[in-house]
Amino acid sequence: MPRPVLSERERRVLEAVIQSYVETAEPAGSSMIARRFGLGVSPATIRNTMSDLEAKGFLFHPHTSAGRVPTDLAYRMYVDSLMRSAPVQPAETGRLTDELSGVGSSSTIATILRRAAQSLSVVAQELGVALGPRLDNAVLQKLELTRLSHERLLLVLTLQAAGVRTIFVEVRGQIADSAVAEVGGVLNERLAGLQLRDIRTTLSARVRDAASTRDANELLNIFVQEGELLFDVPLVEDDAVVLGQASVLAEQPEFASGENMRRLLAITDRHEQLAEMLRKRSESSGISITIGNEHDDPRMEHLTMVTASYNAGPLSGVIGVIGPTRMPYDKVIALVRHTSQIVSEVLQ
Repeated sequence: MPRPVLSERERRVLEAVIQSYVETAEPAGSSMIARRFGLGVSPATIRNTMSDLEAKGFLFHPHTSAGRVPTDLAYRMYVDSLMRSAPVQPAETGRLTDELSGVGSSSTIATILRRAAQSLSVVAQELGVALGPRLDNAVLQKLELTRLSHERLLLVLTLQAAGVRTIFVEVRGQIADSAVAEVGGVLNERLAGLQLRDIRTTLSARVRDAASTRDANELLNIFVQEGELLFDVPLVEDDAVVLGQASVLAEQPEFASGENMRRLLAITDRHEQLAEMLRKRSESSGISITIGNEHDDPRMEHLTMVTASYNAGPLSGVIGVIGPTRMPYDKVIALVRHTSQIVSEVLQ
């Protein structure tokens, strides 16, 4: 459905109503808009313009107030064509940079993302959220295969930009040490430099006829049969979704009754669904903004999600915020974009 076309006056009045509501959380009346924003027209003219905007679906009229409140359509219009870019303030830049530059070189991606999400929560006063990168694109630098016991081997994968991962490999019966060494060498020679997704789909063809002994052939068959699992490496041990501090939202009037906070916690408690929601956004570069009823999940109808992708070599993930639809979009977008850039730099 095409978006209604607005006149220049309607655009200016709509921008003023949105700015007023974001700042005060109070419905905007025509007299206040005329007094605060100096639009050069009378309160009566502004009142008529607001009525036209309401008829077009950009404003609505709460029953208990004479003022008007922006709709999701209004926020979308604002983000797409009315909003002016806002620079990140030096104090905010300094805080984000200090928090993330302080992580050690041995810190895991999950640790860096947790620090970033928490810092973004505090600076933006919205709920910070991050999704770890999918490792399908991770490049295997090298692997090591060592014996732990008669029936268990340890596979150590060193991944470009994603650190070291360890996987247990169960074997049946005694496998000679020479066969373990041979298979480790074969896997290194034929798999190093490949992405994990390619390893999983082409492993059988790459190691076919590579063994020189029966033990080595038996061990290679285990890798062929279980390669989909062995090389499907999770990023973090607990969950790929990292959250900041939800408590920063408690001061916002949208969460005063507690019902919206309960909805938000219900969403964030279900990490699998939240991860899927964020994962879809990782496929697009730049800033992604979903407002209110634009979400597929009805529980998000009063919330906005602003995210940006970050990169770690060949890997990419998402970081951003969740908050009420009444948010200072210019400031939040600038902070999310800046944080994603810092995260990318730290992970490089």
